[in-house]
Amino acid sequence: MSADDRIKSFRQGIERVDEEILRLLNERARIVQEVGRVKAESNMDPYVPQREEQILQRLKMKNPGPFPEHAIPPVFREIISACRSLETELTVVFLGPAGTHTHLACIKHFGTSVRVLPKENIQAIFEAVEGEKADFGVVPIENSTEGSVDQTLDLFIDSRVKICGEILLKVSHDLLSQTGKPEDLQMITSHPQALGQCRQWLGQHYPRLPRVEAVSTAKAAERAAEDRTVGAIATSLAGRLYDLRVIASEIEDHAHNYTRFLVLGRKICGPAGRDKTSVLFLISHVPGSLYGALEAFSRKGVNLTKIESRPIKGTPWEYIFFVDFEGHAQDPPIVEVMTELQKYTLFMKLLGSYPRSL
Repeated sequence: MSADDRIKSFRQGIERVDEEILRLLNERARIVQEVGRVKAESNMDPYVPQREEQILQRLKMKNPGPFPEHAIPPVFREIISACRSLETELTVVFLGPAGTHTHLACIKHFGTSVRVLPKENIQAIFEAVEGEKADFGVVPIENSTEGSVDQTLDLFIDSRVKICGEILLKVSHDLLSQTGKPEDLQMITSHPQALGQCRQWLGQHYPRLPRVEAVSTAKAAERAAEDRTVGAIATSLAGRLYDLRVIASEIEDHAHNYTRFLVLGRKICGPAGRDKTSVLFLISHVPGSLYGALEAFSRKGVNLTKIESRPIKGTPWEYIFFVDFEGHAQDPPIVEVMTELQKYTLFMKLLGSYPRSL
């Protein structure tokens, strides 16, 4: 058999498999529709974040290969997203405009079969979710290079929203412009975090060009689309949306540059089996109170993944502590830790328990 004949035979096999996949997708969709009807009759939430994470975890464990393990979450996210749309249309708000890294994180977590709405700032996202103008919101919380997003932390103090998910996104930046010609540039603009993440590269390649801060990377791309002398540091998605040309790709100073995003909702998720919990607390002005609060985690063997302090506005030299740790608020060791923690704090607030990012 010739090479052409063998390839033709293989392609026919692929087509048969594709048709079987399509048949099974429709079978899955019909089952989801039945589930949706039962949920509607019982007044149950159509979207259960922990259930979707359990599906993805199970599929990764069951995968025998050679299909790549890292490809399972994005492929099945889209399948789940499309099937979920047969039950309900979720509205998700994100830090806009379209084309920001928060937009990319939103797609990564929810898939493309949701209604996404951009908001001009992080506070507007909190307000939309709390005011029931949107089902969920996506906000940045920290970057591996530039650190925490203080505004997000501060808004949790007074807001009633709950964290019901996290997204870890590898951040890559492109330098974009109308013409794609470096000699046309007279300034470079982007979000302060993006400028900071590309500081060394900019110093090496464009040391004399002024750098102007924008409210988002997509806003920077929007400005570059209006002015041929402006270069924007933004996502490749923003480049496509605003019809910009690439001057340079992957210009971030550190290859392992990640941003963590939080999914905001109005309810605390049930356990998924691989969870994280976030709390904030105010300690009393007693020697050893912070040590006592943190030592409670150590005694119970609970792993802290983040601790951050923020000054309380209007109260000099007093600080709110934000802590993330592994486990769910319903887990017995976590219940014990939370009870112990209250002995050392003046105020404590559970921000949410949610599935850890895959």
